[in-house]
This record gives sequence, structure tokens and C-alpha cells, in this order.
Amino acid sequence: QVELVESGGGSVQTGGSLTLSCAAAEVDYRLNCMGWFRQAPGKEREGVAAISTRGVSRYGDYVKGRFTIARSNAKNTMTLQMNSLKPEDTAMYYCAANPECYGGTRLIPSDYDFWGQGTQVTVSS
Repeated sequence: QVELVESGGGSVQTGGSLTLSCAAAEVDYRLNCMGWFRQAPGKEREGVAAISTRGVSRYGDYVKGRFTIARSNAKNTMTLQMNSLKPEDTAMYYCAANPECYGGTRLIPSDYDFWGQGTQVTVSS
């Protein structure tokens, strides 16, 4: 079982920035697909960004131009730089990973077998 640990959440004002990190523990093989998802109260989980070991990335339309995903293949770690944050970005953010990428780096929760516990991001107006 792969353990994913997120860090870096917190509270910021509109327009602020945060960087989320995710580290995979207890894994001795490459996680080809890693991604970030978020879920706000009363809403479905939605994809934020994903990246493959080849560096192919995909972003949800609602974060394009504001968020940047990056990863270290050797360490199975991933970051999400979030800039120009808005109140609608408030959610629990989850790190997800999978040994394979299906159809590229899709932002579909069922494509990912491993999930972190989540880190809260709150953006106040």
C-alpha cells in the first residue's frame, strides 16, 4: 500500500499564494501519474492538475494560468504552486497517484488508486 502525505495547506486572503506538497512513502516503484484533486463541502471531487513522469501535465479550466504542478520522478514527490487564489478555490486538496496513466494525465478520480488524507486550503475574501 502506497502512503501519500500532503502538506502546505492553510488560510490566505484573495490573491494570495500557497504551495502544496505531496510525498509518496513505502513505494519502491515509479508512480507514473500523480495529481491533485479538491473537494468543497457539498460538491463532488474535481480534478485540479495532474502530471506524468514524462512531464505531461493537465489542468482543470478553473485553475489554468494560476496553478503550476511539478514533480520529482526520482523521489515520487509532487508540488502544486497556487497563485492568485480565489474564495472558490477553498476546498480540501488531495494528492493522488497511480502506477499507470490512462489516456494521458486525465483528471478522473477513478484513474488513481492511491490517495492522501487531504490538506485544507481556505481563501478568504
